[in-house]
Amino acid sequence: MRAVIAEDQALLRVGLTRILEASGFTVVDAVDNAPSLTRALASPDVDVAVVDVRMPPTYSTEGLVAAIEARRARPGFPVLVLSQYVEPLYARELLASGEGAVGYLLKDRVADVDGFVASVRQVAGGGTVLDPEVVAGLVAGAGRGQPLERLTPREREVLTLMAEGRSNAAIAARLFVTEKAIGKHTNAIFTKLDLPPASDDNRRVLAVLAWLDGA
Repeated sequence: MRAVIAEDQALLRVGLTRILEASGFTVVDAVDNAPSLTRALASPDVDVAVVDVRMPPTYSTEGLVAAIEARRARPGFPVLVLSQYVEPLYARELLASGEGAVGYLLKDRVADVDGFVASVRQVAGGGTVLDPEVVAGLVAGAGRGQPLERLTPREREVLTLMAEGRSNAAIAARLFVTEKAIGKHTNAIFTKLDLPPASDDNRRVLAVLAWLDGA
């Protein structure tokens, strides 16, 4: 799997490169600025990108903007964004297309090498990963808006774990219930959030996006 890394801090950039290469990825480019990232993401051979939100020259949202533009040019292109701080707006921006294959993690999570690599693989495989701190920061406010307040406490719990990128099987194991029970909860969540079955929509992503918008 071919990866691009964008991180302006040299030590972290080298560390990310070594972590991914030791885990079987081929890092085809590791850049430290937004223009270089844009050029790297233009390659059709890249399978996934790990991108810092803030990059030179202004250290605002250059990395995020480059990632979003890459996904517009190549819908569904897998991007895992790293950030120093919890900023829910970035998660909304990434999820806005409803296509999945996106992630938002705090940089501290890189210290958990196995967890970080698993997140990159999940995003590369089309999944969605949100940092637990992002999820925790939004839970308190998520119930204020319709139709999220239609959800039962258990359904909100399932949706919270869904937002962290967990599969039905993983959620079932976490909550000590059967996978069939989680399937019923997820179907109820989709119904209550007005997300009917559709061949071209990722309903798990749309459910999480609706949840974020209710914060």
